Amino acid sequence: MRDSPASGLPFAKMHGAGNDFVVIDQRRSGAGAVAPALVAALADRHRGVGFDQLAVITPADGADFGLTFYNADGSLSAACGNATRCIAAAEMGETGERALTIRTGGGLLRARSEAGGVAVNMGPPRLTWEEIPLAEQVDTLSLPIEGEPAATSMGNPHCTFFVADAEAIEIAELGPKMEHHPLFPERTNVQVVSLIGENRLRMRVWERGAGLTLASGSSTCAVVAAAHRRGLTGRRAEVVADGGVLAADWREDGIWLTGPVAHVFDGVLTAAFLERV
Repeated sequence: MRDSPASGLPFAKMHGAGNDFVVIDQRRSGAGAVAPALVAALADRHRGVGFDQLAVITPADGADFGLTFYNADGSLSAACGNATRCIAAAEMGETGERALTIRTGGGLLRARSEAGGVAVNMGPPRLTWEEIPLAEQVDTLSLPIEGEPAATSMGNPHCTFFVADAEAIEIAELGPKMEHHPLFPERTNVQVVSLIGENRLRMRVWERGAGLTLASGSSTCAVVAAAHRRGLTGRRAEVVADGGVLAADWREDGIWLTGPVAHVFDGVLTAAFLERV
């Protein structure tokens, strides 16, 4: 991303399998704290730029850079796997580095260049009710909810329903109801998933604070972890989302996420837009 002009705020638009982001690089723009009102204004696909998440790049001690994520409603998110991959790919393209460390609210992540693109280690899944977190002690592989979904944390909570046909589920109705279920005190991302082949899953996603999305990196990791725990797949599986195919590989050091990345365009938010927020 180019240096900040005399007025306005530079940004980049990126996406991973249709899961789209606006990226603001505070290392270069000198921008101050991001207010929830600005996030919501930018997220408006008619009056702003439009995105599922906003990612802010910051300097970070003990890492190449830091990332702070915001959902479209202005709330914070500790993890965003696709944005992390996209930004890591852009950073590697600029610097020539083949491995990076990235500090996020969900912990220190590692990214590296592989034959299939850029992979990010999203860390190990968190599987106990306290870590996710849930409101009470229950079996996280079979929640006491109709449909018996699994719960997983990848730095943010996930609720995964395994169904015969993911296409047949009205996720626009199920998603918001489950996002605000009392068992999830911090709200939750919601997935409906069906097995469509050996180590191949179909996933549809409702993200907390964003709604329906075409894909989700942290959801992909959570879904593969839950599918393996259920005995449906191995530790590595492909996940077919509405916007493309992602893959997660649960290794000893964490879950490695891979998939397509795209840097769509760079732009500048005008001073007039910023003053209206």
